[in-house]
Amino acid sequence: MRERSRTRGRREAGGGGRSAGRAASPWRERRGAPAAGGGRSPAMEGGAADLRQRKKQNDTESDKMAPDKRNKENSKLGRSPKYVLIQRFAKLFFGCLAAVTSGMMYAVYLSTYHERKFWFSSRQELEREITFQGDSAIYYSFYKELLKAPSFERGVYELTHNNKTVSLKTINAVQQMTLYPELIASVLYQASGSEEVIEPVYFYIGIVFGLQGIYVTALFVTSWVMSGTWLAGMLTVAWFIINRTDTTRIDYSIPSRENWALPYFACQVAALTGYLKKNLNCSAEKFCYLLVSASTYTFMMMWEYSHYLLFIQAVSLFLLDSFALAQSEKVHEVYKIYLFSLFLGYLLQFENSALLVSPLLSLVAALMLSKCLQMNMKKGTFVSRLLKIMYIYLVLTITVMLNFLLKMFVPHKENEHLLKFLEVKLGLNTTKNFTMNWLLCQESLQAPSQDFFLRLTQSSLLPFYILVLIICLFSVTQVIFRRICGEPLKETVKLEDGRIGERPEIVYHVIHTILLGSLAMCLEGMKYLWTPYVCMLAAFGVCSPELWMTLFKWLRLKAVHPILLALILSMAVPTIIGFSLWKEFFPRIMTELSELQEFYDPDTVELMTWIKRQAPVAAVFAGSPQLMGVIKLCTGWMVSSLPLYNDDDLLKRNENIYQIYSKRSAEDIYKILTSYKANFLIIEDSICNEMGPVRGCRVKDLLDIANGHVVCEEGDSYAYSKYGRFCHEIKMNYSPYVNYFTRVYWNRSYFVYRINTVISFQS
Repeated sequence: MRERSRTRGRREAGGGGRSAGRAASPWRERRGAPAAGGGRSPAMEGGAADLRQRKKQNDTESDKMAPDKRNKENSKLGRSPKYVLIQRFAKLFFGCLAAVTSGMMYAVYLSTYHERKFWFSSRQELEREITFQGDSAIYYSFYKELLKAPSFERGVYELTHNNKTVSLKTINAVQQMTLYPELIASVLYQASGSEEVIEPVYFYIGIVFGLQGIYVTALFVTSWVMSGTWLAGMLTVAWFIINRTDTTRIDYSIPSRENWALPYFACQVAALTGYLKKNLNCSAEKFCYLLVSASTYTFMMMWEYSHYLLFIQAVSLFLLDSFALAQSEKVHEVYKIYLFSLFLGYLLQFENSALLVSPLLSLVAALMLSKCLQMNMKKGTFVSRLLKIMYIYLVLTITVMLNFLLKMFVPHKENEHLLKFLEVKLGLNTTKNFTMNWLLCQESLQAPSQDFFLRLTQSSLLPFYILVLIICLFSVTQVIFRRICGEPLKETVKLEDGRIGERPEIVYHVIHTILLGSLAMCLEGMKYLWTPYVCMLAAFGVCSPELWMTLFKWLRLKAVHPILLALILSMAVPTIIGFSLWKEFFPRIMTELSELQEFYDPDTVELMTWIKRQAPVAAVFAGSPQLMGVIKLCTGWMVSSLPLYNDDDLLKRNENIYQIYSKRSAEDIYKILTSYKANFLIIEDSICNEMGPVRGCRVKDLLDIANGHVVCEEGDSYAYSKYGRFCHEIKMNYSPYVNYFTRVYWNRSYFVYRINTVISFQS
């Protein structure tokens, strides 16, 4: 020990000032240790050891005492750790119970309303099937065919090699019409042994109504996760049901693809909201990641247009990541989920080339390529941060180039008519094409009417949404400006900070709702994607103390304690809103459920009955696409066209067969119909004598414009054609119409003509 002390003394003596400093130390004087030779005495060594030991003991004691101190603090506040745990469990339990109950009640509400509207249980099977109109009838007809097949494998094979639906055309119905919901429904119906318990139609619509309940539950959870209180979820559900006309299309077409797909997208958004949160524990993060993965892929399989909606979401995440408002690792993990879903969807959708040339794939590929550049920019100076705008421009440029190259080298049939439609819609081009003008005249593809905004205002949804959006948008703008100036984000945002724009999940929803809202302002059909998230965002805002605290920070409120006032308003405002909604709209909903509405279409029932009894089994029917869908469902007979708009050949067929309502000769119509091997022609009086509110959007008007039978000059229209309108002339029963067509059935709404195989030109 002495030798070690002498050695240390020599080292410290060589250090000069260092040993002198130690010699002059007050601690040494108190301990009475000699300073001779600069060495350390045994007493000094023991003292140092005692000091280190006491320090370790103090640290250990402080660590052990920390929980005790926290317990004392909690006890001072009247909260023990057990009490806090019970409180959290109770909040989670009752919140989940409220979310599940809301979804179940909404599903029961839809089922009850559907029963009251159509008298569904008291109808015969044919009358029930007539309630499915247009493309909905086609989807349900394939569900019926799967159940009638001798085996599931045989049923799938017949759908993938279908030549019994459209004349002269073999189609892969599973790929072209996205029939995965019907495949799943038929498997569940047969595997669950429901044949003897419930009818197929009830099982089918029951699944759809159940998915709508999941949709509402997912919106509930999303609002709850964002605000921290399940009161926001209750308000979301209330607004969603009150504005049901604008939040869902379930009333008009139950089997439509979006009714199957959007509940999965809502689950994906809820999981993504939780995944983007800061300070998320490992287990919750893994759960959210797995739920995002599963729901993203399922959503992509359920709807052929799903990748467009995911593209909008990817743009939102791209902007969120560009300004470093979220963890890049998480955002890029979501990009990988997109790539995996696209790849797996491409394989399982029979090598669907539309997924390869989708803008989603091009954007994600461009983002992955520029990942290194983005990381360098985040570590750069003020000037490099300003260059993020150039970075955004670079990514978008690469996306466009990649998409262009993919479309050049990948053979595809990716809805080119949609691009032409957008050109005409945006005023970049004009056309006389019947299909384009007919699409432009559809209500869902026009700008939203004033009634839409009036309904949202009357339910108080739109004013609160605008208030919440403005506050969040300004807060996000402040955060982006701070990031550009180099100020880092806080790891934990407290309530008193008043910085709601620093929460990445909030920023994501603000960007997402702005993008969806921009599309909804152009196309009314997009409101069914936007309005549910308007309900969710507005409910989150009025129930969030952070949003009120952010507002009070800007107002510099000092007269009243801002935190206390924010907590009070986050409870009082939604309570007042909920009470007013209950008082005004609950009686209306109950009245709606109590009233029996009558859906009775005897003419269509008579037509379907005649076809099943009188028409040959191998007959092919021609008429409007909407009616052909009903004929295919109710009778199973082959048709010449379908109400589908994702195939160029079907679009051309629809336009050609619609010529029965144009000013064309009997010979022209006969050649068109026989080219599709049609045996019977059905004229609908409602189309032939249509008196629509918009004159230029009637089918016969659009046909006259496309065929050049109407000339518009200086606001006046001039019609010229040496032939009368075919649908009128054929009813007259004179030559040459009787030479080509023979009337075999008619009622008040429909006129059925047999197309003669042997033509007689005798008058």
